[in-house]
Amino acid sequence: MNEWYDREWLLTNGLGGFVSSTVSNANTRHYHGLLMAAFKPPTSRKVLVAKIEERVLLQGEYFDLSCNQYPDVIHPDGRQFLKNFNASPLPYWQYANDNWKIEKSICMVDGANTSLVKYKNNGSETFVLELHPLYAYCDYHATFHEDPAFDFYTEFNRDHLKTYATYGAHPIFSKWSEGQFIEARTWYKNIQLLKSRDRGLDYTCDYYRIGYVKKELKPGEHLFICFSSEEQLSEEDLGKLWDKQYRKATKKSSSTTSEFYKDLLVAGNQFLVERTSTKSKSIIAGYHWFTDWGRDTMISIRGLTITTGRKQISKAILTTFYKSLDRGMLPNRFPDNEEDKPEYNNIDATLWLFVATYEYFKKFNDCTFIKKHIKDLKEILVCHIKGTRFNIHVTDEGFLYGGQEGEQLTWMDAIVEGTVVTPRIGCPVEVNALWYNALKIYESFCKELKISLDENLLDIRIKFEENFAHYFSNQDGTLHDVIIPNVSVDTSFRPNQVFVLSLPFTILDKAQQKIIFEAIKANLFTSYGLRTLHPEDPQFIPNYEGDQWSRDHAYHQGTVWPYLLHEYYTAFLRIYRNTKKNRNRVVTELTELKTHFYENEGLHCISEVFDGLEPHEGKGCIQQAWSVAALIKLYTDYRLYELD
Repeated sequence: MNEWYDREWLLTNGLGGFVSSTVSNANTRHYHGLLMAAFKPPTSRKVLVAKIEERVLLQGEYFDLSCNQYPDVIHPDGRQFLKNFNASPLPYWQYANDNWKIEKSICMVDGANTSLVKYKNNGSETFVLELHPLYAYCDYHATFHEDPAFDFYTEFNRDHLKTYATYGAHPIFSKWSEGQFIEARTWYKNIQLLKSRDRGLDYTCDYYRIGYVKKELKPGEHLFICFSSEEQLSEEDLGKLWDKQYRKATKKSSSTTSEFYKDLLVAGNQFLVERTSTKSKSIIAGYHWFTDWGRDTMISIRGLTITTGRKQISKAILTTFYKSLDRGMLPNRFPDNEEDKPEYNNIDATLWLFVATYEYFKKFNDCTFIKKHIKDLKEILVCHIKGTRFNIHVTDEGFLYGGQEGEQLTWMDAIVEGTVVTPRIGCPVEVNALWYNALKIYESFCKELKISLDENLLDIRIKFEENFAHYFSNQDGTLHDVIIPNVSVDTSFRPNQVFVLSLPFTILDKAQQKIIFEAIKANLFTSYGLRTLHPEDPQFIPNYEGDQWSRDHAYHQGTVWPYLLHEYYTAFLRIYRNTKKNRNRVVTELTELKTHFYENEGLHCISEVFDGLEPHEGKGCIQQAWSVAALIKLYTDYRLYELD
């Protein structure tokens, strides 16, 4: 029964909005709710509807289907009636007792802040169904609490409500297909959000009930209830709206026989969103709490849309970020509030733009797009050579240097109370692998477009090739994590050197590639991803847990990241050949992550991270874009779906 309480489900709407909770429908996070609306897609997200308290009334006896955690007690505990749950194609529940049966399913309308719930009496007895919606109104990072200012002023109509949680709030529209609405106002107090508690956050919240819908359901009859931030909901036929969304949810995403691959493609679609500020597409980095980040988008787009052949959306996403270039840099992230300016505190997102653009060109042969942005790519290189933000510049050896006190620029970007956990100031190894690829990719585009290459760029690339092995290689044949030429080296054994093996252009010979790969395999590889630090390092932290301070300190000090598996297996298949035997090995080694996808934590999701020592339970956010994208890219590039 506990599995119903621990496992989570997620639906998204392509705007940054979502619907999510546990299988038991007990909310355990700030981010659980029946309607999370994005008012300035994909940001300005607010909790509008927390959940529904459902009750079956038969022969004078109530049976509560809902589930809430209060201090020291779960009440009600509808898990006792929950007989089955499926996450796909839409979240689906079956509840039953000896005398009644009911099924429930939820969908979210694509392109709208609208969620829709369907109930059907699939038993042989007539019963009365009561639906008690519980409302909230707060930023999705916050918890909602009783406040006299929130009176939930409501305009009542025959089959819908228009509610203002407080003066000046966005209206919430609630609509039902049949039944009677009975006003019965009250606060539900002191609900405990245990996942938020485990993350060291405020975990007590309150919800508000305006009233409830009551309807007698005969065998075979159904009832819809819908919540939205959009006015036209009052004119919708809920049955037709449901049928339309159900057809979309059951549309085949691939003609292959691999159900895992098809489900990965569906999961990947959850990250694709509209960005109103640029009137284009973007990628949410993860659910529940991330927005769209430059680095995550450039890495994820390769698996989510490019390798799967989705040219127009790939082009739209790349265009979003080309528009945001400033001083030769992509933003690290777009802020939650549209009024705030993008943040440019990163060194690698812009370099990943070269890789994503290169893979886009290789897939679609779109010379027009490359021609349009070749000046942008050159400007990026020039800005990095001349020097840009955060002391980013090219050294005499041809390496890319960056960093300053109090700033974290690489993907290992945890900062706790102003202290950078893994500073990595200097020339990080993966950043320089990306820098080398940027130079090589620009050269290849110049050749494709028959454009002359600046001698300065060629000289820097040649210097890089002449100096890389000398400065980065250590006596074991692996690579230093960070260097400052002729000053210092960071000998921490981390997975960052895998990018030297996996990116389109590599600089090392096969013999050294094998040494590096085997060292990564022996010390960092797990079935769930690569560890971020050697387990024997004194700084290694075995578990990712606790409050914000504890989690951020562990984030890159051993914690396992699934997204690195794409780089790991790409290196493996390059070094040891792309044979059927080796592809079968990859599929076999991904079995545990596949089980995680279907059975643990977020259902039909890949978590952000896992513990470093014994990685079994998913940690961080339940659905991470580059985690899912890594598997999609592996399955697509190497046709693993034929073996799965």
